Amino acid sequence: MSRSGADLALLLLAGFRTLAERATVELARRGHEDVRPVHDFALRAILAGADSASELGRAMSVSKQAAAKTIATLAERGYVAREPDPADGRRTRLHVTDHGRSLLREGETVFADLRAQWEQQAGAASVAALEDTLRRFVGDDAIRIDSPGWDASAPGA
Repeated sequence: MSRSGADLALLLLAGFRTLAERATVELARRGHEDVRPVHDFALRAILAGADSASELGRAMSVSKQAAAKTIATLAERGYVAREPDPADGRRTRLHVTDHGRSLLREGETVFADLRAQWEQQAGAASVAALEDTLRRFVGDDAIRIDSPGWDASAPGA
């Protein structure tokens, strides 16, 4: 059976979606309801220095309005907070709260558990080989957790 490049792309996407969906369900079970992958990307971008809607939009390749919507959601849930900029009283800055940092730590634990499940199903060597092969294809610099691209512009972000 011959497989196309599109088949490979869809399998890679399905792998990401499977892990992300399982992580979302587990995070909800652990008290982080309504968390989506875009929220993780946004929190990491804010930690990396994107402290305004404009900067977050640039970091995530989305509009300022989409970034503002994500910020509002994260602030409502207590994952980020706004504070006055000490250098410019007209400006507010974003920072990740302790609750947001807790979410990120929980997420890392959940993904480690999911990886372990895959290793149990396919073997640790197979998962490591898959990861090594993908890293060779896309390179280390291609992994940008603060830039989800198409996922960041999904409705309800």
